[in-house]
Amino acid sequence: MRKMSLVLAAVLSMAVGQSFAQTLTYPTKNIEVVIPKNPGGGTDTSARTLIEYTKNAMPKGLMFVPDNKPAGNGVAGLIEVARAKPDGYKLVMTTVELAMFPHEGKSPVTYADFTPLVAAIADPCAVVVKADSPYKTLKDFIDATKANPGKIKVGNSGMGAIYHLAALNIERKLGVKFNNIPYNEGVGPAIASLVGGHIDAVITTPGAAKSQVDAGALRFLGMMDTKRFELFPNVPTFKEALGQDLGLNMRAWAVLAGPAKMPANITKELVTAFTATVKSPDFHAAMMKQGIMPVVIAGDAAAAMMKEDHETYKVLIEESKKK
Repeated sequence: MRKMSLVLAAVLSMAVGQSFAQTLTYPTKNIEVVIPKNPGGGTDTSARTLIEYTKNAMPKGLMFVPDNKPAGNGVAGLIEVARAKPDGYKLVMTTVELAMFPHEGKSPVTYADFTPLVAAIADPCAVVVKADSPYKTLKDFIDATKANPGKIKVGNSGMGAIYHLAALNIERKLGVKFNNIPYNEGVGPAIASLVGGHIDAVITTPGAAKSQVDAGALRFLGMMDTKRFELFPNVPTFKEALGQDLGLNMRAWAVLAGPAKMPANITKELVTAFTATVKSPDFHAAMMKQGIMPVVIAGDAAAAMMKEDHETYKVLIEESKKK
């Protein structure tokens, strides 16, 4: 965590010279940004980078104030902002768990309780195998699973978490059956187990396996997205690899949002300011240096993504409860 903090500090220091028009006219006090995760992780890093690169949009003397609130898997922070006055002074970096937790009985709030502003991350899920795996392509992998139902071991970060649900979605859409192996400590141990040859594959986001892929220990078979992932442009999407579009697109996203029913003028100002940031080359470079692929998904597009995933996970979680 200390290493991550030092890297983040070095990257953010480059933002000082970035110029921004004074686009926010409403603030007369600091804007709090709740981060419902511990310091040092991907959500924390992306949130802090986003607000640092947008700081010059604030009126002189005012700032965005980050506040980590990881209690209850972040649910406490989400509830706090959802129930806050919708005046633009309290924002939160929602994550993809917002689309899952309500269906798992873990959260009383949903996407409908927020005003989405901009996505800082929307990394696709991906299938990764050992470099010497007999499965050279995603089709090889799926064909082997069809021929050996319930025998191909696929690691995930815990039953009901995003990567397990991604596996269930593949099973549902392709008519296959994995032997899903949960690693409740997170995807890191799952990847270590894959490197050690104890399982056949892992479903994760590209960044989580990047160092092992770069080192030649692992390789990706396919990305669950509509387009190729910029950090690994040679890896096909599921549609490309399988020759058919079955809607197997799943993302681990983080969307900055305010409470529902924020005034239109305040929402517009915030969306404009943060969109300018995520489009800027400096922000893009800063995120890439941290192994995070920035995206430009803002306003209505971010809202549509959150709603779509809410409905997708509703179905997948209902199915997971039957397993």
